[in-house]
Amino acid sequence: MDIQGISITLHEPSEGAVDEFNHPVISYSDSTVENVLVGEPSTQDITDTYNLFGKRVAYLLAIPKGDAHNWVNAKVTLPAPFEGTYRTIGYPTAGIEENIPLKWNKKVKIERMGEYEQDEN
Repeated sequence: MDIQGISITLHEPSEGAVDEFNHPVISYSDSTVENVLVGEPSTQDITDTYNLFGKRVAYLLAIPKGDAHNWVNAKVTLPAPFEGTYRTIGYPTAGIEENIPLKWNKKVKIERMGEYEQDEN
């Protein structure tokens, strides 16, 4: 039996022009990432992230080897049963691909976005 992940939509941020106050205008480009595992965070993950960033981890994503997307300050849309829009927290943690036996080597923490945050961009 082979472990198989789900397809998610990643909204990668990119800075383009600047506004009238000289602040960067952030736009998002959408891409589909296949074979992503969604897992429950440990109590330690929840506590550490809350203490460091003031944010509550909803899920952990396991990203397949070879992925080159920008996961920092990105938005993620998950299908059912996790349905919703989430935002990444901090930087992804990654292991050395050759030393990890499975298909995934990167871990990303995400938090659930509120209704008002989803409409911003």
